[in-house]
Amino acid sequence: MQENKQEKSPIKQKILLYLAKNGVSEYEFYKKSGITRGILAQNNGISEDNLTRFLAYAPEVNEQWLLTGNGEMIKDDKREVAHQAENPKEGIPLIPFSAMAGALTGEQSALEYECERYVVPAFHNADFLMPVKGNSMTPTYISGDIVACQRVPMTDIFFQWNKPYVLDTAQGAIIKRIKPGSDKDHVLIVSDNKEYDPFELPYKDIYAVALVIGLIRLE
Repeated sequence: MQENKQEKSPIKQKILLYLAKNGVSEYEFYKKSGITRGILAQNNGISEDNLTRFLAYAPEVNEQWLLTGNGEMIKDDKREVAHQAENPKEGIPLIPFSAMAGALTGEQSALEYECERYVVPAFHNADFLMPVKGNSMTPTYISGDIVACQRVPMTDIFFQWNKPYVLDTAQGAIIKRIKPGSDKDHVLIVSDNKEYDPFELPYKDIYAVALVIGLIRLE
């Protein structure tokens, strides 16, 4: 009888190839990426959470290559990521964290005029850019990163579970992942940094929402 052994996923094999080509030990990788030690040695697939952590650890990796094997391992570094807009009516406004509530509700027209604006071809659907503060979402987002955000209508709001959102809440402005709560009146607020415990938040305490659709990391 032929033994049916589960093989390591192609994505894990590509991650291991990336680490080998860059001379990174698995110990160093687990420590810096936040991925649980030993995951790459297991003969199974990789979770969405761990995939997100890897892409945050290695943003230069070509996602198409990682998922399908097509293209080159590393993105074309000649591709323009972003540049500051010369025309004040062009580009996406970079909103200070302290002004996030106004940016979420769309009541930010005066401040937007004073903000720096950036043309980011990859995030043409974004409504605003915002700097990240704090370490509750490390390693996915670190303090100093810039996230591209798309406003979500508050009428009949629909969350994509486990996606990162920017929320204006009764407890202030936060960037977190959203998961189902214990009942229809609550959502579970989850940090990527495991040192921060999840907590439930009533829908009524959420004033405005934006979906995080992209990341710009300044080296």
